[in-house]
Amino acid sequence: MDNSKIGQHISGQFNKELEDVRNKVLTMGGLVEQQIELAVTAFSTGDVEMAELVIKQDNQVDALEMAIDQECMQIFALRQPAAFDLRLLITVIKVVNELERVGDMAERIAEMAIQLSNTDNKHDQYYELEHMAELVQEMLHGALDVFARMNVEDVTTITGLDENVDREYGSIIRQLITRMMEDPRNITRMLDVLWIARSLERIGDHACNICESLVYMVKGEDVRHLTQEELERKMKE
Repeated sequence: MDNSKIGQHISGQFNKELEDVRNKVLTMGGLVEQQIELAVTAFSTGDVEMAELVIKQDNQVDALEMAIDQECMQIFALRQPAAFDLRLLITVIKVVNELERVGDMAERIAEMAIQLSNTDNKHDQYYELEHMAELVQEMLHGALDVFARMNVEDVTTITGLDENVDREYGSIIRQLITRMMEDPRNITRMLDVLWIARSLERIGDHACNICESLVYMVKGEDVRHLTQEELERKMKE
């Protein structure tokens, strides 16, 4: 873990507080990653118990978000951070909010998996959706790795994957519409699958948002709302 930007304070306690916050974010990120993996597996296999575990884990994610937010507020009040430390804490608050939303998306997928387990025996038809899930998991893991290393060199590679996710999402929508047109009895089931695809697409967006916040943390530049091409140029400057 690259700690070159922190750990330079006279107060050793301040250094410890910043490291504790960062470690809690990574713990929360690991839990959310696990939620996504379990939720997608529950959908693929029809494992209701696994889906219920994902839903229960959301309470842990929410608790971590609140604990991290509170710790950041205490540091703001007591330490009055400036420069990189200030950007770090602002970024942490943004990142944990994005992670909490990703946890909500995983919970939604788990709920749909439970609903589909009673009606759907054709999980092998959704390999495109499983590939989409692999892409967004790669994006989120990459974003968390950037946070752990405090090195934004790989940001554009991660955000570039979002175009692939969007293409997969569009392809899945077209397939679902075709199946609904072929047999109206498929409509309810296909709409549930559509919710899963939409949740995965949103996870990719949240991973991109995390990357944008990390660029601000490390470089002090706001890159929100830039196109992929503009971001790539900015990162080369």
